[in-house]
Amino acid sequence: MLESPAAAPRQGESYATVEHFRDGRFFNPGVREHGFRELFRWISTRKVGPWRKWIPSSPGPPPPAAVAGSELRVTFVNHSTVLLQTGGINILTDPVWSERVSPVSFSGPKRHRAPGIRFEDLPPIHVLLISHNHYDHLDLPTLRRLAAAHRPVVFCPLGVAGLIRRAGLREVHELDWGHAQDWTGMRVHCVQAQHFCARGPFDRNRALWCGWVLETEGGNIYFAGDSGFGGFFSEIGERFAPIRLALLPIGAYEPEWFMGPVHMTPEQAVAVKDMVGTEVAVAIHFGTFALADDGETAPVERLQKALAQTSEPDRFWALAEGEGRQVP
Repeated sequence: MLESPAAAPRQGESYATVEHFRDGRFFNPGVREHGFRELFRWISTRKVGPWRKWIPSSPGPPPPAAVAGSELRVTFVNHSTVLLQTGGINILTDPVWSERVSPVSFSGPKRHRAPGIRFEDLPPIHVLLISHNHYDHLDLPTLRRLAAAHRPVVFCPLGVAGLIRRAGLREVHELDWGHAQDWTGMRVHCVQAQHFCARGPFDRNRALWCGWVLETEGGNIYFAGDSGFGGFFSEIGERFAPIRLALLPIGAYEPEWFMGPVHMTPEQAVAVKDMVGTEVAVAIHFGTFALADDGETAPVERLQKALAQTSEPDRFWALAEGEGRQVP
């Protein structure tokens, strides 16, 4: 096991010693953030790709209650919600079962397809990995349902634990990049991502964003969260090699001049697969919510074209909603 640095500040403590925090806000090292001028340019010139209003689908079969030993199973619910099963532990990433990802129930991004697994068909959920506080990744109604039905432990980045506890979840571990926590036979590492946070007009970057690496009996698992492209992916690959499975985002990248700092393209995701050195990658963050200007099918189409130029195109999976596979 890798040694962890000293513990990160607890909820409510000062983040003054955190390198990527200044003047009350977190930031992406070496990245210039867009301002209001760029935002206005995007909004005033948008060319949104096509989406069907509703994409018919049937829920996938109930996943197994657990998988044992070093076996690893991945089930794509949709968007960034993935069920990981290994060593008797069931893990959900950024769980969202709500109709909308918005502060209000009557407006904001709405689902174009149902979750691939019915909430009632979930196996016992032991762990939640939360990458950041955006509504399409931290959904309070879903967290309340999980708290009532499963009482899982939660891992989240700095500044997010208080919100999660208000949803009724009690065991919450809040970590900074480079820090880790042991839990029931595995080690959970908080790693760098390139993104931003906000749940309202006045709290931008008051909380942190991250990815996660799980060191388990069955191998290392990497959940990239939501991220733009950066050299830190190579550092993650070097530190945690070998990585057996990586969950990599491929959507919400258009227009690239605006979204590039915070959302990678499908072609960049293929490059990240090589940078982190994973044996298998699974695509996430596509096909459910229209969050940028890329159309419904564009991310997977571009991913397939990029993979056709590689030597192992069958090692980067774009799973259908509700589809589960055993990871070799």
